[in-house]
Amino acid sequence: MTKGILGRKIGMTQVFTENGEVVPVTVIEAEPNVVLQVKTVEVDGYNAIQLGVADKKEIRRTKPEVGHAEKANSVPKRYVREIRDADVDEYEVGQELSVEVFEAGDKVDVTGTSKGKGYQGSVKRHGYATGPSSHGSRFHRSPGSLGAVDPGRVFKGTKLPGRMGGEKVTIQNLEIVKVDAERNVILIKGNVPGARKSYVTIRSARKGN
Repeated sequence: MTKGILGRKIGMTQVFTENGEVVPVTVIEAEPNVVLQVKTVEVDGYNAIQLGVADKKEIRRTKPEVGHAEKANSVPKRYVREIRDADVDEYEVGQELSVEVFEAGDKVDVTGTSKGKGYQGSVKRHGYATGPSSHGSRFHRSPGSLGAVDPGRVFKGTKLPGRMGGEKVTIQNLEIVKVDAERNVILIKGNVPGARKSYVTIRSARKGN
């Protein structure tokens, strides 16, 4: 069954294995998550648990959010996500989950919002090949022909320059190097999506386990 927890990306560092090898890791701070809702096939059509982390400021709370959180004896949370296909029999509303739901060696998928990179050209944004760089080429980094002669318009979905980043991104099959329950910290091998201090979702790997 799928397990998961919500956390905040602190940054990157490195740790040493027993063999003396250097392993680059991303530090995720995962404060105790509150189970705000348990969804079942009978009621909702699928099994899932809804987790929340980080209290919202009182001035930003809405009445529906307050009522929803009160069922779990909690307050509205800033970051709320569902973990699908969880074993709902193991959870109850109001329960708190710590980083100990995972252990070193587990394979996980991490989902976050990628860094915004602003307006970028088609070479950087979509990986287009560049043209000749010599003088007189007049075709260095432009997108080239759009192939839209007869309709006189640009076809929907054509890869062109535009705003890049700021999208939902999932990196699969990352390995947990260490779990520090005292500090509520998880160390994950490699990099994860998002800027520092951004929230991410960690769940059991769909393909790796």
